[in-house]
Amino acid sequence: GRPSAKAAVFDPTVPGTRPRLGHLHPITQTAEELKDIMGRLGFTVAEGPEVEDPWHNFEALNIPLDHPARDPLDNFYLAAAERTLGQAAEQQGWLLRSQTSTVQIRVMEKTRPPVRIISVGRVYRPDTADATHYPMFHQIEGLLVDRHVTMADLKSVLRLFAQSFFEDDVHIRFRPSFFPFTEPSVEVDMSWQGGWIEIAGAGMVDPNVLRAVGYDPEEVTGLAFGVGIERICMGRHGIHDIREFYRNDVRFLHQF
Repeated sequence: GRPSAKAAVFDPTVPGTRPRLGHLHPITQTAEELKDIMGRLGFTVAEGPEVEDPWHNFEALNIPLDHPARDPLDNFYLAAAERTLGQAAEQQGWLLRSQTSTVQIRVMEKTRPPVRIISVGRVYRPDTADATHYPMFHQIEGLLVDRHVTMADLKSVLRLFAQSFFEDDVHIRFRPSFFPFTEPSVEVDMSWQGGWIEIAGAGMVDPNVLRAVGYDPEEVTGLAFGVGIERICMGRHGIHDIREFYRNDVRFLHQF
């Protein structure tokens, strides 16, 4: 007769294999947590374009035409855009933004004080890739403009920011520095691997920046800061090389 088909062996009592679920990249996780921290401090999120014109990336931030920060070796100018848009683009010098401070200018152009915002996004600088530098990285930028804002407010905000993210297990220090768009200016370092690593530039908004957007520096003052998201993520998780974030190695990414 016809051979009987053998039934497949199936045991419904055996536990199934749970598939691995996808999850957010560690940089995205860090950015979302930082937004939540700053939201609790009263800051709202603002966004802006990654391709900028010189006015928002330089002039409005008190960086004049002859400033070395505008050098083609320090920025990604868009030759393709110049060919597409013609002479107007060539004169304007479109570029990938070198800082998220450009968003501050766009917000202040359209908003009267008080202003309390953060902007989070990618910025681009032609740095040589090494353990702590990469030509594309992420920043969170904060801006507070109101009456009677002082340097003490800036230090308080940054200390709360760091302590909330690292749960008090971090020391930060402030070093005098110079930035065209803040005066006075400081660099902010955090303790890392037995030493210090710079995580932020900050200061009081320069009066020229306030005037550029139509604010009266006799009436209002402001604080501003920019924090490197990769660096504070490295500090929390003990990562020694920023390039790990961009190698797409699932053995690394599955740890988060």
